[in-house]
Amino acid sequence: MSKNKTIYVCRECGHDSVKWQGRCPGCGAWNTLEEEVISTKRSPLSGLGENPASSKPQPISEVEVKDADRLVLDNEELRGVLGGGIVPGSLILVGGEPGIGKSTLLMQVAYEIAQKYGKVLYVSGEESAHQVRIRAERLGTLSPRVLVLTETNMEQIMDHAKKEKPVLTVIDSIQTVFLPDLSAAPGSVSQVRQCAAEGMRFAKTHNLALILVGHVTKEGMLAGPRVLEHMVDTVLYFEGERHHSFRLLRAIKNRFGSTNEIAVFDMQHQGLIPFTNLSQLFLAQRPEGVSGSVVVCAMQGTRPVLLELQALASSTAFGNPRRLTSGVDYNRTLIILAVLEKIVGMNLSSQDVYVNIAGGVRVEDPAVDLAIAVAVASSFRDREIDGHTVVMGEIGLGGEVRAVTNLERRLKEAVKMGFKKAVIPKGNKVGDDINLNVVPVTSVAEALEVVMER
Repeated sequence: MSKNKTIYVCRECGHDSVKWQGRCPGCGAWNTLEEEVISTKRSPLSGLGENPASSKPQPISEVEVKDADRLVLDNEELRGVLGGGIVPGSLILVGGEPGIGKSTLLMQVAYEIAQKYGKVLYVSGEESAHQVRIRAERLGTLSPRVLVLTETNMEQIMDHAKKEKPVLTVIDSIQTVFLPDLSAAPGSVSQVRQCAAEGMRFAKTHNLALILVGHVTKEGMLAGPRVLEHMVDTVLYFEGERHHSFRLLRAIKNRFGSTNEIAVFDMQHQGLIPFTNLSQLFLAQRPEGVSGSVVVCAMQGTRPVLLELQALASSTAFGNPRRLTSGVDYNRTLIILAVLEKIVGMNLSSQDVYVNIAGGVRVEDPAVDLAIAVAVASSFRDREIDGHTVVMGEIGLGGEVRAVTNLERRLKEAVKMGFKKAVIPKGNKVGDDINLNVVPVTSVAEALEVVMER
């Protein structure tokens, strides 16, 4: 009797079905179900996560709590994104486009952890040991404590990790490894999901940190089912253009720290060099005497960062005006434009409007609402904004300016960067120790009068 069965798995959401369908019943995507042959034979690794001590129910008040001894990194940017360091027993997924710097960063991390804490197992499924050594020499990260393994069999990888007992294991990449009991090809949905599950059980059982490198799809999403993101403890995503040296590392999930933290690196020949003063970096090329440019202080996780928000309003050459955004939410921008037209009285129906965050950063902080409105009004009226003014506030549908969180931290960042004036919501309270001309406003119209006064 055959020990295999055939199922169809969605490559987008991981939903499985016993028969093929044109549309995935899980996520609704079309033509995403792929045939997978699953072996019903029990994997020898399937019991790695079984812990008799925790296999029975117990009162939550009696659960033993241990402070996590993190593997602390000297790299402040990476340490902040991870929430203070790498937690033993955690599973970290690092994704990004090919050539963006994933292997470079992880080789630097492996070297630092090896120098401070012990052996690190670096598993390469795409490169030979010789190629890994060449990269380590270029980065200056050669260490006898970094063990290189060129293997794609997940069972063999776990056997080597059990024998060597490293404090950190890096698998580059999860799409290249496979379990022999699964007849599917490496990189398929079932292989990626099951290999990650076995790696998670092994990491939790042996209390070692495991980092998985993940590829991305044509749409820029992490390849494999989305269940992979739910399975791991931390998801780090590399952003940036190949033709620019700047790289952004963003935490989109972190069970041991804040989400939406970012780290900015400069890709150099000797590796990824961290930037510590992000506000100075993003404001370095800000133009002077130009309308449509305003500075906003947005929260990136727990860090306030000053960013330049640009807007351009020009007469449309077609019947329907165009609205394009980069770095801010498109639908939110449409709402703000409707407020400017309905409440403030600006005739934007005949204007093409473009909104951009300079530097390639994406911001979801509602505090940028007022900055979008001010920048669009500045470009529409062709009135420049004082370069020493920072603007922040959330906008309601009635044109009111609502309070924002972490205002004092934002204002202190503005003071540190030499700004003289801040336009803030009136609903926020400000201490007397802020060395800044703070102007509270209650509406968008009032804010425009303040920032555009001659």
